[in-house]
Amino acid sequence: MSTAEQLETVAGEFAARVREQEEQLLARAAARSYPARRLRAEQDCGLRTPFQRDRDRIVHSKAFRRLTHKTQVFVAPQGDHYRTRLTHTLEVTTISRTVARALRLNEDLVEAIGLGHDLGHPPFGHIGEEVLDSCLKERFGLDFRHYEHSLRVVDRLERDGVGLNLTEQVRDGIARHSSRAPEPQTLEGRIVRVIDRVAYINHDIDDAIRAGLLREEDLPAEPIAVLGATGSARIDALVHDMVEHSARAGEIVQGPQAGPAMAALRDFMFERVYLGPAVRAEHRRIARVVRRLFEHYVENPAELPGGQTDRTLGVAPAEAVDAGEADGAELAQRVKDYLAGMTDRYCIRLYTELDVPQAFAR
Repeated sequence: MSTAEQLETVAGEFAARVREQEEQLLARAAARSYPARRLRAEQDCGLRTPFQRDRDRIVHSKAFRRLTHKTQVFVAPQGDHYRTRLTHTLEVTTISRTVARALRLNEDLVEAIGLGHDLGHPPFGHIGEEVLDSCLKERFGLDFRHYEHSLRVVDRLERDGVGLNLTEQVRDGIARHSSRAPEPQTLEGRIVRVIDRVAYINHDIDDAIRAGLLREEDLPAEPIAVLGATGSARIDALVHDMVEHSARAGEIVQGPQAGPAMAALRDFMFERVYLGPAVRAEHRRIARVVRRLFEHYVENPAELPGGQTDRTLGVAPAEAVDAGEADGAELAQRVKDYLAGMTDRYCIRLYTELDVPQAFAR
């Protein structure tokens, strides 16, 4: 048999082999990789499951690459070891895979959801999201939610408006990963939803201590006594707790001690860090930047990139329009797409070009 024929045999048998393995190894409630349910039907890959294919499409997307220059909590930190939106995404994904494997759920589905869940996050972390949401409410009566925008990125903005055509299960997990959204339909999506919090609470504590905003002794005693004194110990405790209680419940749940302890740590972080004085000082500066750009592009829509004219950021294809001709909903969407797609540094650069005299900026 020739090499080409052998390769054809491998590809021809791949889906059947995966189906058989999943029936043997996965839990009854786990999502199955086949058949692929996509908005647009397409032929399956001969060497990757549909969820692996979704993972690869996400990793190769422009929005994924931009995550490396988007804030997690600290804007332009003076240090190399602070988390970015990309490192957060990778931490969520790897922890979620551990949980999925332990519960005999579909690791490929968890991985794709984890890698794609924050693609729609705007620059400057949750502060940027809050400011953009306020701008849209005040001017157009619309909302901005990063989890909804993440779905728009994969459905509409990537590949110059064609989208990634991801499977239904991955799209659902991305759109519903936030606690503000309805629960995901799959157990795999519910894993990512919980682990997103597990990851950001603990790595944000680590970064806050590194930045001098917190000391170890500032952390609340009761949840630390339950979960552990270090970030790695707390994540380990939360993962073990989640796996054991979920296995018994047949649902993704946390235990009666670990869940409230994690919630207490989250409340503490909102009080001391996320809404604390140091971050609020940054909030005012970030708000000026985002609002200035928002107002500029609302008033000058012809400067927004159109379909084929600028592919540096995810912006839905549209013809350039004059301010007087712009439909309100269309204009709001295009400004939202443009601003949410920006990295921190790109946003600052555009703001500088608008408001700083160029002789001083050089």
